[in-house]
Amino acid sequence: MASTAGYIVSTSCKHIIDDQHWLSSAYTQFAVPYFIYDIYAMFLCHWHKHQVKGHGGDEEGTRAPGSTWAVARGYLHKEFLMVLHHAVMVLVCFPLSVVWRQGKGDFFLGCLLMAEVSTPFVCLGKILIQYKQQHTLLHKVNGALMLLSFLCCRVLLFPYLYWAYGRHAGLPLHAVPLAIPAHVNLGAALLLAPQLYWFFLICRGACRLFRPRGSRPPSPCQTQD
Repeated sequence: MASTAGYIVSTSCKHIIDDQHWLSSAYTQFAVPYFIYDIYAMFLCHWHKHQVKGHGGDEEGTRAPGSTWAVARGYLHKEFLMVLHHAVMVLVCFPLSVVWRQGKGDFFLGCLLMAEVSTPFVCLGKILIQYKQQHTLLHKVNGALMLLSFLCCRVLLFPYLYWAYGRHAGLPLHAVPLAIPAHVNLGAALLLAPQLYWFFLICRGACRLFRPRGSRPPSPCQTQD
């Protein structure tokens, strides 16, 4: 839904600064409850995994004082980057997109929404692993599509946005960072940083997935994802 909305918005805006589309503001308001719900849903998943791993059979142990807080701390430690991402989207990006933009830059917002193209492949990969299908052809094809879509729609997205603005302003790509406000560059860097980290993790997983079976197995440090 995010990618479709982003495609409609970005392709409808011929002038990348001034053109507007009603979906840009409507979808951002629709997405905020999703991010809040997703934080809670990820916590529930972590909670049930905690119970399955030898903790669910002891009713008294699971109800001991502080046990919920311990699970919450483990959840925040494991999913800190994702929780931080969602919190920033709700507390920072949503107010900026609704108030600070003042109706400008719908094209860029639409392009950012299209970053979600990679999400279905990420989710399908996790589902296949849960069903122990990580050695199937479907998992390998999905892994390749996830790698390609993440690279194009999340990592290369930011150079493309700079290039699009440079074409609009008549500037070469290398001159764009110096021609726009510093806080815009800072915001782009903060958004790009977690994408690069996640892309590194995807590349590392792809190396393990496509490694020949006869090669040396990964070290224990490499297998702890």
